[in-house]
Amino acid sequence: MSKIAIIGGTGLTKLTNLTITGREVHVCKYGEPSAPLTRGLLAGKEVIFLPRHGAGHTIPPHKVNYRANITVLKNVGVEQVIAINAVGGISTAMSAQRIVIPDQIIDYTWSRAHTFFEEGLNEVVHIDFTSPYCEELRQSLIKAAAQAKIQIEPKATYGATQGPRLESAAEIDRFERDGCHIVGMTGMPEAALAREKQLCYASIAVVVNKAAGRGEGEEITMQEIEHNLVAGVDQVKRILEAVIPTL
Repeated sequence: MSKIAIIGGTGLTKLTNLTITGREVHVCKYGEPSAPLTRGLLAGKEVIFLPRHGAGHTIPPHKVNYRANITVLKNVGVEQVIAINAVGGISTAMSAQRIVIPDQIIDYTWSRAHTFFEEGLNEVVHIDFTSPYCEELRQSLIKAAAQAKIQIEPKATYGATQGPRLESAAEIDRFERDGCHIVGMTGMPEAALAREKQLCYASIAVVVNKAAGRGEGEEITMQEIEHNLVAGVDQVKRILEAVIPTL
């Protein structure tokens, strides 16, 4: 039974370096996850892969069934989750194609089903979210990046926005004042739900564009994002190949 899962984001709806051994359809009390679970071998070790936006990248970030995704992974025995997130770079260091291992997060989303603890409770539950990412897994990712000779940002605060639209320049100014270094649309409630299910969860974030008002052009284009995704995802795959055997 695989205890490691990879949740793929934009640009990573499949893993080309994954030797597929099977696919499974699961349903839980929260409904269906984004796609069937793909089981396979990566760097000689069994992993489970789940594309967050669906196999055809058709589910927008605010419509992802995060509770079903996390519940199904927990139900099949997963203990560690590596999430891949495409993000915009806010601070100067967060240039396009940069790989970031965030250590903090600020939630700007709204209306998303963000907890498992809301009905049928014996008592109110408050999880500790001081450190939203699993530090042990974060350090494993940082070491794997060094082994793969990939330069990364080992710390950053991720600002999670509602989407699916990109942000205004004034919003990015606000996020920077709040202390955010990168911005994306899928970091929450996924990280908190993983903590509620006691999963060791960490993120590999790929900077695919400079955030609004931070780049040279007046407009952020999908062509720019797609170009940077290709190079960024290649680095992600190399980090995964280095880290998976160590987990």
